[in-house]
Amino acid sequence: MKKNHTIEKNAKFVNNYLKTKLKGNPKILYDAAGHLIVNGGKRLRPYMVIKSCQILGGKISNAMPAASAIEMVHNFTLVHDDIMDNDEMRHGVPTVHNKFGMPVAILAGDVLFSKAFQIISNSKLSPNATNQLISRLAKACVDVCEGQLFDIKMAESRKIPSQSEYIEMIGKKTAALFDVSCAMGAICATNNLRDIRNLSSFGRNLGIAFQITDDLIGVMGDSKITKKPVGNDLREGKKSLPILMAIKAAKDKNKKIILKAFGNKKASKDDLKKAVEVIRAQGIEDTVRNQAEKYAELAEKSLTKYQGSAKKELVELLDFVVKRSR
Repeated sequence: MKKNHTIEKNAKFVNNYLKTKLKGNPKILYDAAGHLIVNGGKRLRPYMVIKSCQILGGKISNAMPAASAIEMVHNFTLVHDDIMDNDEMRHGVPTVHNKFGMPVAILAGDVLFSKAFQIISNSKLSPNATNQLISRLAKACVDVCEGQLFDIKMAESRKIPSQSEYIEMIGKKTAALFDVSCAMGAICATNNLRDIRNLSSFGRNLGIAFQITDDLIGVMGDSKITKKPVGNDLREGKKSLPILMAIKAAKDKNKKIILKAFGNKKASKDDLKKAVEVIRAQGIEDTVRNQAEKYAELAEKSLTKYQGSAKKELVELLDFVVKRSR
């Protein structure tokens, strides 16, 4: 994606707003809560809140509490994901539990989660809009937790899930926050249910396209760009769409090469390299990109009735999500 000054501009607004909210004592708790926020991220979810508000004629100031809240919830999920996966690095810096210790990291995640709802409840929107925002964000948080456990259970099971099961899982684990970002942005501008549904649908389909692309990068992304080892998701035994498709499509020797690396923590670099080459040779990358594009097209259809710069920027975001390499 070309350097997007609109995303950068909105990220600065959100970052400055977040800094005013993530202050308190003990200082180390708030340093830990803000650690991942100050060390990277494009603020895509807050961007979607703001643009979904603007596409319906709303003001950025009305959307800012919701935009900041969604970023806090997103970072809460990252802190806990890193703990569950025992990851040591994120965004090229130590993970929160790696830098601050496990007890502080868990509390930092809890603070992010709690502050998100506090910010919304203190916004200057109408009581009805505020209630809707709280209700929708709470449901999205439940969906994310359910989706995370679906993912864990999929990884533990010997069964290879179907594509529909995979879509159901990422629909909760990832797309729920994209969905609610756009719905919350719409609620900050209007009480028209059709408009809220349209933006919600845009966010959900964008989120699915995002995760499909993310999983593709996790299998065959360039490690120099992603900062992750080649075939990282293969070694971890992650049952993502490209891996599911590759296992299903591969025959005989090729299937053995993939399965030798899949879920094998001791797989050598050569094993992983061979498995990725087999997956690439099967044309899985194009097939998976096409799947992501289908959901991107569904997302764009949700915006058919709208016009203006905010719509253009949301459509450009779709293009970035499907074509990105990290």
